[in-house]
Amino acid sequence: MGKRLFLFILTNILVMTTIVIVWSVITRYTELGGSFQNGDSINYTTLMVFSLVVGFTGAFISLAMSRWMAKMMMKVKVIDPNRPASAQERVVYEKVERLSRAAGLAHTPEVGIYPSREVNAFATGPTKKRSLVAVSQGLLETMDDDAIEGIIAHEVAHVSNGDMVTMTLLQGVVNTFVVFFSRIAAIIVSRFVRSEIQWIVRFAAIIVFQILFSILGSFVVSAYSRHREYHADRGGADLAGRDKMAHALRSLKMYIDRAKIDDRTDDSAIQTMKISGKSGMMALLSSHPPLEDRIAKLEQR
Repeated sequence: MGKRLFLFILTNILVMTTIVIVWSVITRYTELGGSFQNGDSINYTTLMVFSLVVGFTGAFISLAMSRWMAKMMMKVKVIDPNRPASAQERVVYEKVERLSRAAGLAHTPEVGIYPSREVNAFATGPTKKRSLVAVSQGLLETMDDDAIEGIIAHEVAHVSNGDMVTMTLLQGVVNTFVVFFSRIAAIIVSRFVRSEIQWIVRFAAIIVFQILFSILGSFVVSAYSRHREYHADRGGADLAGRDKMAHALRSLKMYIDRAKIDDRTDDSAIQTMKISGKSGMMALLSSHPPLEDRIAKLEQR
């Protein structure tokens, strides 16, 4: 889910920034820019309505683009269910298909493999019908069959739980506050400069504050993502069996532990997995809880 969340947040920030730039240009040349201000006071009602519209528009555009963006940025090769190119592709597709039926999904997600040495998988897509489950080549080459099935079951559970839509609604709320407070901050900052350059300063300040507040908002989105990971683990255990789900998590833990021991390695897969070992403030931006906690919660069931 980490790849999916990163791509979603990145797309969201780009979409939101684009909307703000376009709107700022329109208001500049159509005399609509004063609609949020009455003299020296701010029209908070109008600004909040604007923020809601822009915030949720940005989130839903990001959701609509999520599957396409994932395929493009991760170079995902989608498996043709009727003509898989190899036995490996056939096995991966059959696992996703079987687990999707077990989850009660009416449509099997698109299934893909992306060329990366990292041990990872993700699920994305705007709806359950138009979803994608992708696994890395490194995962297929590193993990055994039971671990692969547990990890795929976890991703199918994300699709079944509708986590992308839930995350989009949360992102829409976060976006609303980002737009609202970034414009208030920009208006305040622009009052400290000459009237001739106020528009330029306000425009630049909006962009800066919006990116800054979006990064701060990602702490909230990441925290909720960590919460949903526990649900996906439980869902994966229901689909593949608790033993396979627990084995998958333990296999990932063993892989990361081996990576931490060998600090001399230049293996990009290991370097990627070492990200999960960060602590302190960086841990607040993690989309996944520590594997130790996930294993413990799964075993407590």
